[in-house]
Amino acid sequence: MREVIATVLENARIAEETYSLTFACGEEIPVRAGQFCMVGVRGFPLRRPIAICKAEGERVTVCYRLKGAGTRTLAENCKIGETLSVLLPLGNGFTLQESEKKIAVVGGGAGVFPLVAAIREYAAEKQIFAYMGFKNRASVCMQYEMQRGEEFVLCTDDGSLGFRGTAVQAFMESVERVRPDAVLACGPTPMLRALKSATAGKPFPVYVSLEERMGCGIGACLVCACEKSDGSRARVCKDGPVFKLNEVIL
Repeated sequence: MREVIATVLENARIAEETYSLTFACGEEIPVRAGQFCMVGVRGFPLRRPIAICKAEGERVTVCYRLKGAGTRTLAENCKIGETLSVLLPLGNGFTLQESEKKIAVVGGGAGVFPLVAAIREYAAEKQIFAYMGFKNRASVCMQYEMQRGEEFVLCTDDGSLGFRGTAVQAFMESVERVRPDAVLACGPTPMLRALKSATAGKPFPVYVSLEERMGCGIGACLVCACEKSDGSRARVCKDGPVFKLNEVIL
């Protein structure tokens, strides 16, 4: 992990209340799929945690949804050529075993963004079956990144584009046909609860990237602590954000 003063190359709206931010770090920084960064926003004391979608040389791309004053300020006031203070890479990313060849990727909402990085990292060596859920047609983005694998099912809650329903529902309709060796998932808590219930007793592991509010991003403040199934607690920023789904209480 290091702090860099990054130069903004692009900060563009790519869907309803969704932006893509690309910045140059001045050096190449290795990033694993599932890791994130903490982006400083002028006028706010705390940085914003944002999943990393792409890391290409010294260029890093993150995508974010408008949730509060910090992200709205980032969208409205962060212009090309300006600089940002960024901590990266943070957390533990997705790590697949050599024996896990056939991978299902299940994402919803802003949870699709760290999964884009996973598809990019593993599509060349694994069979990727992606199930990505959005609220409606207006919120859909980055389909071209999700189509790198073997199969891609686009889902919308209202059926305005693609499969009508959630990514979990679409995945479970295909699970017996696909028979994945492992599942990678990220999304809102209700989606993850549904996935945990639906996959209980299945013969494959589910690796989940948790979304939590964070203060520091390095494990010091304990704002993002989550409860584990064995009764212990873990820091999502430092011990995660990727865990086995059956290891955490949602």
